[in-house]
Amino acid sequence: MTYYSMDLTQRPPRSARVRLGGYVILPRMLDKGRATLKGTNGEFHYNCPLDQHFLLFAGIDAGALSLELATGKGDKEILDWITETSTTHPSLVQILAWSAYQDSRPPSDLGSHQYFNDYHAKLAPKREDVSSWFDVLDIDDYVTYGGMP
Repeated sequence: MTYYSMDLTQRPPRSARVRLGGYVILPRMLDKGRATLKGTNGEFHYNCPLDQHFLLFAGIDAGALSLELATGKGDKEILDWITETSTTHPSLVQILAWSAYQDSRPPSDLGSHQYFNDYHAKLAPKREDVSSWFDVLDIDDYVTYGGMP
């Protein structure tokens, strides 16, 4: 896959559920980072609050990661760089547990519950199976690119 052609005005980034090295969020963040470097990120933002969950857990700096992406490295090379550069050095078991939690993470406070509920109501008010941030992101990506909720 050629990562230089990442154009998020034409299609969404990978789902936050997609894993690389066991990490959720990371492939989506890489797509957004590559598109941002190319100026084709559309409405997507690199280093958004979701990305910051990954960065904090993995012990990686967003600016340093962006510089690595700018070299044209593929996903495996970036994963190797993350493993070498991490300040937290999570084990595979820790990565898998963190990813499982993130995959089903609901809103955590009253403000985020309200935002989540409003977002859900706007995107797919009849869907009863929406309970996590990844659920609403997947629906948003689908609807934004022409799908029906």
